[in-house]
Amino acid sequence: MVITSNQTLVNLLSYRANIQSNKVAYTFLEDGETPSTSLTYGELHRQAKKIATKLLELTKRGERALLLYPAGLEFITAFLGCLYAEVVAVPAYPPPRNQKMSRLEALAKDAEVSLALTVKSDLAKIENWLAESPTLAGVRCLSTDDISSEPVFDWQEETAIDSETLAFLQYTSGSTGTPKGVMVSHGNLLHNEKIIQHAFGHTEQAIVVGWLPTFHDMGLIGNILQPLYLGSSCILMPPVAFIQRPLRWLKAISDYKATTSGGPNFAYDLCVRKIKPEQLSKLDLSSWDLAFSGAEPVRAETIDRFCSTFASCGFRKEAFYPCYGMAETTLLIAGGLKSDFPTVASVDRATLEQNIVATATNQQEDAIQIVSCGHAWLDCQIAIADPESLTKKADLQVGEIWASGSSVAKGYWHKPEATKETFHAYLADTGQGPFLRTGDLGFLKDGELFITGRLKDIMIIRGRNHYPQDIELTVEKSNPALRPGCGAAFSTEVKGEERVVVVQEVERTYIRKLDIKETIGDISQALAREHELQAYAVVLVMTGSIPKTSSGKIMRQACRLEFLAGTLKIVDPLSKNLVQSHDES
Repeated sequence: MVITSNQTLVNLLSYRANIQSNKVAYTFLEDGETPSTSLTYGELHRQAKKIATKLLELTKRGERALLLYPAGLEFITAFLGCLYAEVVAVPAYPPPRNQKMSRLEALAKDAEVSLALTVKSDLAKIENWLAESPTLAGVRCLSTDDISSEPVFDWQEETAIDSETLAFLQYTSGSTGTPKGVMVSHGNLLHNEKIIQHAFGHTEQAIVVGWLPTFHDMGLIGNILQPLYLGSSCILMPPVAFIQRPLRWLKAISDYKATTSGGPNFAYDLCVRKIKPEQLSKLDLSSWDLAFSGAEPVRAETIDRFCSTFASCGFRKEAFYPCYGMAETTLLIAGGLKSDFPTVASVDRATLEQNIVATATNQQEDAIQIVSCGHAWLDCQIAIADPESLTKKADLQVGEIWASGSSVAKGYWHKPEATKETFHAYLADTGQGPFLRTGDLGFLKDGELFITGRLKDIMIIRGRNHYPQDIELTVEKSNPALRPGCGAAFSTEVKGEERVVVVQEVERTYIRKLDIKETIGDISQALAREHELQAYAVVLVMTGSIPKTSSGKIMRQACRLEFLAGTLKIVDPLSKNLVQSHDES
């Protein structure tokens, strides 16, 4: 039963433990295939209380705790334990071996954490990492999977938590700048869970399968907290289990008769590329009625390829669900109607470069396909604004996407100026607000939202707007040796003029036999043909070396910095794998 009267997740889990104590909430497939651990709602409640009791022996309410967990259910009990104790959770990824952890260190310093939580098997590693950092040496470390003491009081009686209480800090992925801690309240969480329930058409019978990282907003709020909100069940696996063998994801959906699962666009492409035709007979995807796609641009051709490939397994095109969200709005902002086919707009590239949307036929040479991300839900509103004048744009005009509603978070942790700039925007011509400035570009058509790019990533070359994702798609299709979804296009100033740079990964199986000159020639010809562009530089790099966020977004600015610093892992350093265009062109 979905309950909407609770003000906090603490109330909600306590309720679940009372009426659904023996229902299995989460099952973990350690290898992506075999169940290793599970937790009922009653066990969740008891373990969260134990962890909360221990936390309050070591720190105070309102302090921050860094959550550094490998894939598994221990993260969930620790996160909920923090909520019970009113300790602000800061989900992050555990430090891998032999890698610089400057971003994680900066995140922990920014949050001013007093505790680091992990599992017993990683405790020594985390303690050593903390000890080596001058700014984190005083942070205490606690393993939460071996706490045996009983809770000392009844949380329902003692707690002062309400909807305004800060639940956790969701640090942004850093695809466009320095990561910032988004302050998410209990009220934000429950409102967004309600939006997800309505948009996805969820009931208590929903079964969720997920592989997304638990420290990422889509993995935490979509895969973990939505089942808790519904009182339903969830099957989880490590992200690496999916990446290594994408069949595991779809096999879990098939085996557990999952109704909801999803991920970024690249996940669907990976399934098409890696799952062999003879493996399709093992899959029954007829139960999968909502396949959400978000966190990166949704490509129309990905939808078509995936639906065509898995139609014989019972997958239906209307199950494909493009959506739009971000950490600053807790998670989901927009999505379509569950029963509808994905909406795709065919628009003219040339007019789009002038921030105007003109309909084109699919047969037109200059037509591009943009997938709708649906509409806002409940009290949320979306406006398209001119990023310079801050005035409202009309339908079919491209501008910055602004959002408002109860899911919009409180702001950025200890960043009042950034909070004011991003979370407190008002339309100059109507006075309407406050809005969240998303930094994304898009347009509205018939009430539906279409995303065209990032405000900071857009390139203006000789007076024309160029969207990096369009260029990246052209590049990856120009030669079979190029790895899909693993390219970055950005601009750099050369002699006072903005010029385009392309960095593109090569498929591992092609690296030894790659004809670099031919491949770069194919890329250059495609850019000239499709975009009337001549790149200042084309760089082919090793598989897996393009900087990405935890959700798989290309970090274009980080890639640009590596290009300028000369630190990209190019395929063949001796070949000077870099082609520069003539300055007079």
